[in-house]
Parts: sequence; C-alpha cells; structure tokens
Amino acid sequence: MKRIFFQYAYGNGPRSECWWDTMAEIAANSVLKGEISCDVVIVGAGFTGLSAAYHLARAGASVAILEANSVGWGASGRNGGFCCLGGAKASDAALDRRVGQAGRIEWRQTEKAAVALVDTLLSDLALDVDRHSMGETCLAHRPRDARSFDRQCARVEENYGVTPDVLASDELSSAGMSGPFHGAMTIPVGFALNPRKFVAGMLAAAVSEGARVFDQSAVTKIDSDGVSTALGRVSAKQVILATNGYSSEDVPPAMAGRYMPAQSTVIVTRPLEEAELAAQGWTSDQMAYDSRNLLHYFRLMPDRRFLFGMRGGILSSDRSEAASRARVIRDFRNMFPAWADVAIPHVWSGLVCLTRGLVPFAGPLGKHPNVLAGFAYHGNGVAMGTHTGKVLAELALGQKPDLYPRVMKDPARRFPLSGLRRALMPPLYALYALDDFRP
Repeated sequence: MKRIFFQYAYGNGPRSECWWDTMAEIAANSVLKGEISCDVVIVGAGFTGLSAAYHLARAGASVAILEANSVGWGASGRNGGFCCLGGAKASDAALDRRVGQAGRIEWRQTEKAAVALVDTLLSDLALDVDRHSMGETCLAHRPRDARSFDRQCARVEENYGVTPDVLASDELSSAGMSGPFHGAMTIPVGFALNPRKFVAGMLAAAVSEGARVFDQSAVTKIDSDGVSTALGRVSAKQVILATNGYSSEDVPPAMAGRYMPAQSTVIVTRPLEEAELAAQGWTSDQMAYDSRNLLHYFRLMPDRRFLFGMRGGILSSDRSEAASRARVIRDFRNMFPAWADVAIPHVWSGLVCLTRGLVPFAGPLGKHPNVLAGFAYHGNGVAMGTHTGKVLAELALGQKPDLYPRVMKDPARRFPLSGLRRALMPPLYALYALDDFRP
C-alpha cells in the first residue's frame, strides 16, 4: 500500500495501551482465501463499513467485509467515544458560500439525524455501550470565547432547532465542571459511549443479518468487478470504500490525494475516588471539549476513569509517539492539577481524516459509478461515520437516501502537493496554536 504517513502510524505501536481493547472482546474472523461473490463488497470494518454492511444485509443484499487488520482496529476502535454533532469543520459562513443557507441547514440537520441514528441502533439492537452525558459541553478557554456564546446560541437554534444552556464562569463549580475555564455552553444533542462496544454490537448485528467478515485481508486491487487481496478475490456488483484516515493512495484516482490523515492522542486514568473528584471540582458526567482550535476533549466515564484527548502529532515514529503522549499527559495535568499524581495506565493514538474543504464526502468515485466511498469526519466519526454507512448502503441498493445533503455529495477537492500534502500540516498547526494563545 502507498500511504502518506510513515509506516509506524499503520502498525500496532500507536494503539498499544488502548483502554477500549480491555473492554470488549471481538473474536477474530477468517482470512479471505480463494474467490467468492456477493452483491456488495465493503473495504474497512469500522463505523462506516459495519453500518453499511448492517443496512445492506438487512435489506436482503449479500455482503462481504474485508478488513486489513481486525474489526475496529482503526479510528473506530480507538477514539474518544463522543457521539455528537459534527463531521465537518467548515464554518457556517463557509457552508453558506458553498451550498447556500438552505444547504447549510440541510447539513446541520443531517448532523443531528446522525446522532439520532446511533441512538436508534442502540435501542433497536439492545446494545449496552456505557452511555452517559446529556449533550455536549464546550468550555471557553478565553474570556472572549465565553462572550461569543450568546452569538453561537443563535446559530445553534437556527441550525439544529435546539436551545443551548449557557453557564457563566462563576456557575461552573456548582455544575461540577471546575477548571481553567471562563464559561460553558451545552448543546442538548449527543451522548458518550464505549466505541469498541458499539463496534462489537454493530459487527454482531451485521453478521446476524448474513454479512461475511474477513480479517487480515488487505485489498491490493480495486476494479469494475470487485476487489482482490493477496490470497483471494471478491467479485461484486458494488464496492464500498470505508477506510477513512487509514486509506492508501492505491485507491481510485478520484479519492487519492483528497483525504488528509491527522493524529489524535487519548489517555485514560485509573478510577478516581470521590475525594479526588471533589478536590478537582470535576464531578460532571458531561462529555466536554475546550474552545481551542487544537482542542482538548474529555469526560468522566461511568467507572470514574477520566478520558482526555487532544489533536496533534504531525510525525509518526516511536520517538514522535512518545512526544505526543508526553504532551497530552502534560496538558491533562496542567488543566486538572489536583490529579497531577494520578496514574495514567492507558495512552494511545489514531488517525482522524480531513478534506481540503473541511466537509465529509459520500458517494461514487468519479468515473467509477459502482465504487462508492465515504470519508473525512473531521474527528466526529461515531455518529457521522454510522450515518455515512447507511447512506452508502442506500446508494448501493439504488435508493435515494433520506438525508444526503449536497455538502456530502460534492466531490472532495485534491490537496496541493498531492502525495507530499502532509507538509501542509506543520504550518497550519502553528497558525492554529498561535491563535489559541491569543487573548
């Protein structure tokens, strides 16, 4: 495979010590050997691929899933577990310029519907995923960010039809959200979950509907009649690419050069005692993030372990992984000083995915109408990846998806520098960091 990060990013090093791996057992599947046929072959067994497989198989299609490693090995099995609004990083103004106000509202309502889809799946499939949090809270890391909450509330009401709850800095302590914050805004949409338990549940659901799953079966070739691996081939009428940030440049030309992997690092502490929670003043079950461009995201989980993550890590090697892990631990201890000596037994990283236009893509790839792809959820793939999988399933079945906004339909634009596009990340991150430090 031809990939744009160093090979270390695609090995087991970054996901070592991942807390989720201890929380849900996913049995190994067989390796694809020989030739099989089906209606739709799916490449990638994360949120997108499993959702597509479940919805296709439930509709009566024969489905095979090929995973290069094991189910949930990529970002779907190592993220922060935030099922929330998002999927794009483009601002309202940028969306208005691109698709108009109606198109922007259509997209924002799709974000909301994506969360509702996960909620429905959890209910219909009776999945226990350690759910908690009533919506998602943004914490202002500067006074001017807190002053902008009133303006943001108006946009939230227009986009999503819900009213946020705003807290002033002197109200945070009573809400159990003490820290170096200047206010909070909670949007009452979304919840937190254990992503590996969700992956395991979706896998079981897809298999129960008849989907076949193959591990350690990396795709080496995609053509008009299916896909090939080192040891086998799947002949299919439709192909769905669901590899997101773990894609390679060997994909069809209409996708190559149009996605940008970016790293995110997560820690999980040991369980915190009630006295320790009280000492820091953080007792809330809300999933939260701060208002930085290079944001921190965090939540107190039901077992009272604390999860904390951040964007970053531009290089990929043993040394750079160690530096990223040290940086996230440093930021955690600075933000929550009462926990400065709390043990952190679990640290890991994974790849999220961006596009040049900062919006996701779902649909056929250029001159390959039978090859569909969905990618680039900009760090919010729990809900949007699941929704995208459903959209791709409906497209593969020849149906018109109920919620398929123009934002997702427009082909992703190629990045400058193509195969060298990672060189764009350091200056971009530097600009974001400078803005974050600006009062």
